[in-house]
Amino acid sequence: MKFLYSDSLDYVDPEYDFLNDRTGAKRRAHEDDDFPHEHLDCAPYDGLLISRAIVGDARRPGKYNEAQCMRFRREGARAFLRFPIKSYPDSMIMGDCGAFSYRAAKTPPYKTDDTLEFYEDGAFTHGCSVDHLIFDFLDDAASGPAEARRRFDITLDNAENFLKGSKALGRSFTPVGVIQGWSAKSMAQAGALLCKQGYKYLAVGGMVPLKIEQIEAALTAIRGAIPRSTRLHLLGFGKTEQLDRLRKYRISSFDTTSPLLRAFKDGRRNYYARNDDDQLDYYMAVRIPQAVDNDDLLRRAKRGRLNQDSLLKLEKSALDNVRAFAKRRARLAVAVDSVIAYGRYALWDDKETPQKNEARLKLLHQQYTKTLGDRPWENCNCRVCRESGVEALIFRSSNRNKRRGMHNLQIFYEFLQNGNELAEA
Repeated sequence: MKFLYSDSLDYVDPEYDFLNDRTGAKRRAHEDDDFPHEHLDCAPYDGLLISRAIVGDARRPGKYNEAQCMRFRREGARAFLRFPIKSYPDSMIMGDCGAFSYRAAKTPPYKTDDTLEFYEDGAFTHGCSVDHLIFDFLDDAASGPAEARRRFDITLDNAENFLKGSKALGRSFTPVGVIQGWSAKSMAQAGALLCKQGYKYLAVGGMVPLKIEQIEAALTAIRGAIPRSTRLHLLGFGKTEQLDRLRKYRISSFDTTSPLLRAFKDGRRNYYARNDDDQLDYYMAVRIPQAVDNDDLLRRAKRGRLNQDSLLKLEKSALDNVRAFAKRRARLAVAVDSVIAYGRYALWDDKETPQKNEARLKLLHQQYTKTLGDRPWENCNCRVCRESGVEALIFRSSNRNKRRGMHNLQIFYEFLQNGNELAEA
């Protein structure tokens, strides 16, 4: 089962100054930064998935700026992302259209011809047909809502034209037909029709909102309707803890951003680790937000509710004590108490009652005591932990948070590789 990382220009400044919270003086975004496969000792994935919606174009801007967009099309995905086949043999570069980004549109904004042109310019190894997201998932429903059927037909019609047009890209390109449906039965029907069109590789879309039981029901139906040799890819599969439940469906590949995103979007599981049973474990990162860049804190200070100088002293005390603890020059209780003292202002939610805020601070105290007390950064040999140490466990600024995300990618990839070995033994 190959793991593809859904790239969204996630990179870090290798010269970032943690003590002063600033990037290198002459740093050029992208050119001087490191992608995960550059920053870590080895690539923490088997390939990249690049969404056309993320790259964008003149009509529908994405995350790339205009210059980056032009350069991507001119140089190709591997050159732009610095992911050459020579350094990363057997790696995949898969593209899709990012159906979630245009989910509210009546029809997809992309056509088959210009999508094939996008894949050709980017020198993709695999590319998904133009699909339209179906929101419904009904149990055992052969006949779905009219809007779902309309999107179902659009997706299949686009796939048929896409397969025909993809022949012009040569044998180095693998067309991938996208399955969309409103039920397990309709997804199985879509899979069978795509195989009849001639597809050998299918991607199952619409995974994000589904429960694992619904995903299993869909995969069971799809596998029963397509040839055994047909490969399956799961688009946007974020329920990574449930991967073992999917091995029996012979999934060839899947993509997700989950390990990196959890570093700064998850409320509790920000840092991945391996426990004594060789299973994944998680730690909550220690939140010490920047006082000068915190809009809520600045608004409170302007209203006279906080003294900004005192706030800056609390912030400095929290950082100093956490770093001193990491160097074994301060007690754990002192480090955690100083973080909570700052958090009483920095993390206080004016919309909640004092009782709820106090309860949250008490929970954070417990979690931070575990995070710092276990010293997980000392048990990890990835570059992030070797070079950053406890800074990787501090929830603060993009360069810290994305480094932690890169660490998560490596731990997750190692865990996945180990799981594959166990499954094949």
